[in-house]
Amino acid sequence: MKFVLVHGAAHTGAHFDKVAEILRKEGHQVWCPTTKGNRAGDDPTKVTLDDAIGSVVDLFEEEEIHDAVLLGHSWGGMVITGVADRLAPGRIRRLVYYSAFVPNNGESLMDMVPPHYAAMFQEMGDASGTVGFPFPIFREAFMNDASLEDCQHHFDTLVPQPFRTMADKITLSTDPAAMQIGKSYLLMNEDISQPASYPWHPRLSEKLGLYRLVAMPGSHSTFATNPEGLAQKIVEAGRD
Repeated sequence: MKFVLVHGAAHTGAHFDKVAEILRKEGHQVWCPTTKGNRAGDDPTKVTLDDAIGSVVDLFEEEEIHDAVLLGHSWGGMVITGVADRLAPGRIRRLVYYSAFVPNNGESLMDMVPPHYAAMFQEMGDASGTVGFPFPIFREAFMNDASLEDCQHHFDTLVPQPFRTMADKITLSTDPAAMQIGKSYLLMNEDISQPASYPWHPRLSEKLGLYRLVAMPGSHSTFATNPEGLAQKIVEAGRD
């Protein structure tokens, strides 16, 4: 199979390298793009959600990718939804939302997070044009299945996230539930990056309409803490 793995906020494509290596050893083709705004040399204060989506559309065109499983992690759900809406039929065989946001037309990520996160992101965005995650939040809510040392090492590799990619409302011609394409939701059982009152599933997953649910143990960041298990579940989520 072909897989395009889109990272979450404040991350880059390199954060999927361990997962990609496992998938490639199993014979799959894998691309791990870094979206515009998160690349070295980009000015994140000037990058929009539309720019980030367009950078993955460009990858599909430049690499002539067809019949691929397109996965988005967390914020990456915003991107893959926009990409699926833009590309012609046949380019994507299935969308996989990995602990990911599922937007309908006119929604932003800010519309789908709890008020205290929205307020924190807004304050950061107003101050710098970018968003990050305070270490105590990242440690307890995003990477709670790692050692302190591994979490700190991972945290040190994060990049500033363009605020507009989180605040911009997406423009879609078709909401995810109505897209004529296979969809899966990949749920992490110990993922508390969203509080229990704002769960990933079923609050967001049900917006996909007809979909496949695949679950596994782990935190929001299993691409780092359990890449072997995640790779297996990605194949399971992406199969016909």
